[in-house]
Amino acid sequence: AMLSYATGESNSGPIVDKVRKAAELVKELAHDVAIEGPMQFDAAVDPEVAAVKVKDKTSKVAGKATVCIFPDLNTGNNTYKAVQQATRCVAIGPIMQGLRMPVNDLSRGCTVEDIVNTVVITCVQAIAAKNAANNQP
Repeated sequence: AMLSYATGESNSGPIVDKVRKAAELVKELAHDVAIEGPMQFDAAVDPEVAAVKVKDKTSKVAGKATVCIFPDLNTGNNTYKAVQQATRCVAIGPIMQGLRMPVNDLSRGCTVEDIVNTVVITCVQAIAAKNAANNQP
């Protein structure tokens, strides 16, 4: 789910329109990816909320999202830190994608476990980038 403060066509504005355009672009480039947006977090992960907020009853994402894409670093970073602190769960991120080489970030307040998890993810990204480069004509 590509997250925003609005769901579907319920609102418009620069941020919502940016998320809507990004979702459309992903659909054009990756037809096999189940992605929808803009969508509020609660509509993305809660089937009961999705039933009320999402007009498309054939949605493969609404109420069932397992990946949430935040509209910007500010929103994503604050949300993941809030969830991590409130639940004491393992949170890995932020993970950056789409760059030529793997680059990820750690907070000054990170733990040893955070460092190890980020290093593992970065190594996986580096291996995938190397494999992709070797398979390019």
